[in-house]
Amino acid sequence: MDDPVAVRAFRDNYIWLIPGSKPGVVAVVDPGDADPVRSALARYGLTPACILCTHHHSDHSGGIVALAREFSLPVFGPAAEPIPGLTHPLKDGDLIGGDWGPRYRVLSVPGHTRGHIAFFGDGRLFCGDTLFVAGCGRLFEGRAEQLHTSLMRLSSLPEATRVYCAHEYTLANLAFAATVEPANHDIPAFAHEARARLDRGQPTIPSTLADERRINPFLRTAHPSVRKAATRFSGRDQWSDTDAAVFATLRRWKDDFKG
Repeated sequence: MDDPVAVRAFRDNYIWLIPGSKPGVVAVVDPGDADPVRSALARYGLTPACILCTHHHSDHSGGIVALAREFSLPVFGPAAEPIPGLTHPLKDGDLIGGDWGPRYRVLSVPGHTRGHIAFFGDGRLFCGDTLFVAGCGRLFEGRAEQLHTSLMRLSSLPEATRVYCAHEYTLANLAFAATVEPANHDIPAFAHEARARLDRGQPTIPSTLADERRINPFLRTAHPSVRKAATRFSGRDQWSDTDAAVFATLRRWKDDFKG
């Protein structure tokens, strides 16, 4: 197994199994539910080495205690959040891996929640609910400026980075992106491929950061077409506003967007 395995949970969650350096060994990312993880491990003949958690929401952490107890697993997660069963609290810049697989660097990306983190390494980004394909997370505990800063930090990573987010929101996000930038031809092209993947029973994830820079309005707040749309929606001139202010408008717009 070379690529992470997507494990479906609840209505639209993805739990990721990251391949380790030894055959059949994986890290489990954001197990909101233990049962589908158990099933996937048995189906593919995999052995878990550890649990990685990006934030405390129950759909990302609800299965941690059961899996950690059953398989005697260490649990890595943000030090600033109440992660059940946490054994290894993490802060920005920490490195994990090595004993089970490639090294991943911990990135602090607050906004969706107060202490949200992401894991970056081996050309992959596991970003929980901070960055989605063509979208971003809601503001539950943080401020718009925080989430915008976090997204810009992720956007600055190498463009070939594969983005493994935690929800299948892609088509809904692309509908919003097309409303913001109707003349952006990259958006319908990406949507066509996303629908084809879903028709084949495959996730639309991962994308790449190169994709996201072309199609994700939340990463494109400096573009004139996005500022024009934000101005239209807000009813005030946002041409000279900061990128963070434009982002805040887009996030409010997306919160109530019906598609």
